[in-house]
Amino acid sequence: MSDVVSDVEFREARAADVPAIVAMLADDPLGAAREAPETPGPYLAAFERIAGDPNQRLVVVERDGRVIGTPQLTIIPGLSRQGASRALIEAVRVHADERGSGLGSRLITWAIDEARREGCRMVQLTSDASRTDAHRFYSRLGFTASHVGFKLALG
Repeated sequence: MSDVVSDVEFREARAADVPAIVAMLADDPLGAAREAPETPGPYLAAFERIAGDPNQRLVVVERDGRVIGTPQLTIIPGLSRQGASRALIEAVRVHADERGSGLGSRLITWAIDEARREGCRMVQLTSDASRTDAHRFYSRLGFTASHVGFKLALG
């Protein structure tokens, strides 16, 4: 693995990227249990909703034409904090072959820079309680575990 990630291109995701994105989402124990890459329909429909929403940024990172990473950024306008917008970082994934290369840090830096460009005053993310390595990673990047999150599955 290289520490140099300067030979990559960040670009807006396209429908043709969905299979590669879903494969990365499914490439860990949690994702393997909840993703269904063999059923592309729901993912393509979700992609169309994301692509049509001006508050969504879904990008891929390519090297030599191969998708090797992805984050999704959602801009959330709000009334709290004196009307501040915040950005939610979701679905950060790095291809297994690229883990440890510094690409994950680049993905988060991209998201933070994009949030600033959009005028956000805060960036937030959630990470499954079992992902302790990810928690250390986010802490190293300056994030603090300041809140307790709750989820309710609806389906």
